[in-house]
Amino acid sequence: MGLTPEEWQAVQLSLVVAATAMLASLPFGVAVALLLARGRFWGKSLLDALVHLPLILPPVVTGYLLLIGFGRRGPIGQFLADTFGITLSFRWTGAALACAVMGFPLMVRAMRLSIEAVDRKLEAAAATLGASPAWVFLTVTLPLSLPGILAGMVLCFAKAMGEFGATITFVSNIPGETQTLPSAIYTLTQVPGGEAGALRLTLISIAISVAALCLSEWLARAVGRRTAEA
Repeated sequence: MGLTPEEWQAVQLSLVVAATAMLASLPFGVAVALLLARGRFWGKSLLDALVHLPLILPPVVTGYLLLIGFGRRGPIGQFLADTFGITLSFRWTGAALACAVMGFPLMVRAMRLSIEAVDRKLEAAAATLGASPAWVFLTVTLPLSLPGILAGMVLCFAKAMGEFGATITFVSNIPGETQTLPSAIYTLTQVPGGEAGALRLTLISIAISVAALCLSEWLARAVGRRTAEA
């Protein structure tokens, strides 16, 4: 039996939310990972703790904090609404924000480990040839750490696909607007006769996650081969 229109809507929304969360987090993830891997500054341990805090806190707490800060009456949410007309609470964009926050620690950790594995002598050699720090990063550090960056992106995407607690707390469970795969599965388990739909969506969720991991592994190997040949 095929998916119902509502189930297809949940699948499509989950893909959009997860992709948006991943792409929006990418530049910040690379910057924070580089800062933690190469930076020497006061408060580094505090920054590291803040980055990983969503992994420790219950997802519902993270969602509630987002609701306080980015809700319509929150300081950031009210500023965005009044200044730019952007509303995040109870919108799919808010779901993307919640997923990005939850997936950000996994992204940063994978990227940081990859950057730390880059031989500092190669960076130093490029610097002695007159390359600026930005050029060293673009031509040496970034290509060598690309497999870890890809892994971090996939981890963030996979986490976003499975995020439930923070999302439902921040943006609720509105069909067609904020109802992603996990919340749709939860809804189907609460209604009589919804077990078949919940099973279908569960299988789709597993298939998407496995496909993302396989794609990440293939890309990492392809990048590794090209880097070795270069």
